Amino acid sequence: MGTVGYCWPQSVVAGEDVDLHLSGDGTTPLTVEVVRDGLEPTVVWRAEQTVVAPDQPMPPDAPEEGCIWAPTVLVPVGDWPSGLYLVRTTGPDGAEPDPPTAWFVVRPATATPGAPLLKLATNTWNAYNDVGGRNLYTGGVTVSPQRPLAFGFLAKEHAPGERVVDPVEQFLTYSVEHGLSLWHGMSGWAGQELRFVRWAERNGIELDVCIDADLDAEVHRDPAEALLRGRRLVLSLGHDEYWTWGMRDVVEGFVARGGNVAFLSGNTAYWQVRLEEDDRRMIAWKHRYQEDPVMGTDRADRVTSMWSDPLTGRPETAMTGVTFTRGGYHRVHLSAPRGAAGYEVHRHDHWLFDGTELRRGDLLGTEARVVGYECDGTELSIADGLPVPADPPTAGTPDGLTVLATAPATGFDEMTTPLPVDEGAEYELVFHAKRLLGDDSVEAQDRLRHGHAVMAAWTHAGGDDGGPGGASAARATGTVVTVGCTEWAYGLELDPSVDDGAPDPIVARITRNVLDRLG
Repeated sequence: MGTVGYCWPQSVVAGEDVDLHLSGDGTTPLTVEVVRDGLEPTVVWRAEQTVVAPDQPMPPDAPEEGCIWAPTVLVPVGDWPSGLYLVRTTGPDGAEPDPPTAWFVVRPATATPGAPLLKLATNTWNAYNDVGGRNLYTGGVTVSPQRPLAFGFLAKEHAPGERVVDPVEQFLTYSVEHGLSLWHGMSGWAGQELRFVRWAERNGIELDVCIDADLDAEVHRDPAEALLRGRRLVLSLGHDEYWTWGMRDVVEGFVARGGNVAFLSGNTAYWQVRLEEDDRRMIAWKHRYQEDPVMGTDRADRVTSMWSDPLTGRPETAMTGVTFTRGGYHRVHLSAPRGAAGYEVHRHDHWLFDGTELRRGDLLGTEARVVGYECDGTELSIADGLPVPADPPTAGTPDGLTVLATAPATGFDEMTTPLPVDEGAEYELVFHAKRLLGDDSVEAQDRLRHGHAVMAAWTHAGGDDGGPGGASAARATGTVVTVGCTEWAYGLELDPSVDDGAPDPIVARITRNVLDRLG
């Protein structure tokens, strides 16, 4: 297995320290380096002497309580640019570095002028991480970030089979041959977020970076305020599935005060979670929501069911405009298995498509397969031949939501899922029908079966509520854009092995339009 480890804390500013907790064979001298990852990975720190990683066992309750290993190395964080930093351990005599499992983020103390804030989906990394044998998909209801990330989450080779939208046999073969966790395709830095960062750096776009917990104002109000004060644009990338109540407060308040958000992501804010014990544990009862201790209390709206559950009173559509319950999967197993993997354009004259020369009915993103693997949408009707939000709309849909492009998607049932459901869970269409319609019959499931990935935009006109981010004009206008899929960033870097990444020019232009107009 080599040397593995984790860092704590996971988010710091310049001048703070990070404890590196390593476990190895207890004898091999190691070179330990910290590398800022991106287009050109850069070593920013190296331990002055070789380090021996002690043999620290994996506790049986590590998935829930963390490894609680003794710290091995203290890393003093210098005046390093904001970004994600990997820990690299290398044995003697020219050995190959161990696959990275330890990481931390350097966030800015204050917003860098003109830089969007990239919020890494670290709650989702934690949810899928199966180090120690369990995650939220194999029976867990609590997961700890104080453990190594599974192989493939932080780094993996670019090759056929690396993505969930690849044929399932190809994905499984790739994962086994490279010794990766089978959950690497669902989450982690090495997929969409790293691709976006490399594209941004190729194009001279400066980014500030933070983790999910940094924007949870209920427990980290000061960092959240500092990160958003004076900011114009917040970015969500890839698979951004798990959000806390405090994160919703911060992001929605930011938009209400005139801030902009681009969800270049899918399955976004599907589940509510809670962070406890100074972020050391993340709680998510999910399908077993009735067992959540907040049920029956005055905090029942914090129940860790899906955000669209009526129990929360706060569907994610109010923030993103779309929801996984009206989307589903595309190019996965039996869900649109031969779908175009791109969007059909409906309103080509929207500013998002400026400079693309797209027309109504054109497809975009098909070569890169940007539609998939998980998609968000809204219930649709047709007006004058074009799709619009249904009347009545999906619960929480913002006024003025403009549907720009769509692709078919559907949730899993017992016939279409490629994997059996976990004990205590239900097939998604069953769960959605039961919670949203109060009826899990086949007829009720059919009302939700024919979903879509929906690319959309909406504008919020509201006043300052005095929350994180500081005051603004009494009537501020914030804009939200969503692409409604997890795979958008693959259109920005089709092939990392070539100098320019060979991006899809239309996907790149649309992304640049977002940054130029909203950033």
